[in-house]
Amino acid sequence: MSEKILTIGYSTLAHRVKNISPPEVNLEYEVLISIQDPENLDFTLPSNFEFKSIKSNDKGVAKSRNVVLKNTTTKYLLFADDEIVFLSDGIKSTISYLENNPDCDLVLTRAIDKNGVLRKDYSSKEENLTKFNSAKVATYEMIVRVNSARSMGVVFDEKFGAGVENYLGDEYIFITDLLKKGGKAVFLPVTIAIHPEESSGSRWGTESDLRARAQVFQRVFGRYTPFVRIAFYLKNFRKFGGLRNLAKFSIGKV
Repeated sequence: MSEKILTIGYSTLAHRVKNISPPEVNLEYEVLISIQDPENLDFTLPSNFEFKSIKSNDKGVAKSRNVVLKNTTTKYLLFADDEIVFLSDGIKSTISYLENNPDCDLVLTRAIDKNGVLRKDYSSKEENLTKFNSAKVATYEMIVRVNSARSMGVVFDEKFGAGVENYLGDEYIFITDLLKKGGKAVFLPVTIAIHPEESSGSRWGTESDLRARAQVFQRVFGRYTPFVRIAFYLKNFRKFGGLRNLAKFSIGKV
């Protein structure tokens, strides 16, 4: 049997672990499931495929992803959640790219919805990732070279992501931290996953949304944050309900 090269690492809650279906990927891979169970629920693990699992009483998806990253033993790691369906050809193509480009530490790819429509406005060509073109990343679009992340000390910032007050931005921060440490990340116009529409977008423009986004920009851009916040707000001012919150957002006092 060939050596396993890829881990598909799921982050889920105890009451949702039953939703995970066996990945149909034509590669030698293993499955690792990080299960958060802060309420000590009685739950049943899937029985129709092989996997490793780690249970904790923690809360927050960034903590769960760090558990997966810490415990992965393969060369590459693909992050997942309990709603995902993976596409084998796209994953194989992305792994092939990483094998042929050892200087690349992370590849960002595409996902479609259940109707086969691309989930966002992706680039149509390969391009290097920067702070300015990776903010819309979703974790299940990422494949990471594990040893690169570990050698650079790059982990998910547990102050961000679903389950904590700053409920978004953990993936974006992960990529920009990797870039700050000298890593290389690339976008490929390759589709690797099917994922339903996310509900977090419905929070656009609310005070909690503005606060979270303001803190993400602070984390990524430091002293240049006010300028970035203003540019972002003006680009999206209709989603934010006009200009009424611009001043507060620019200084992070929403």
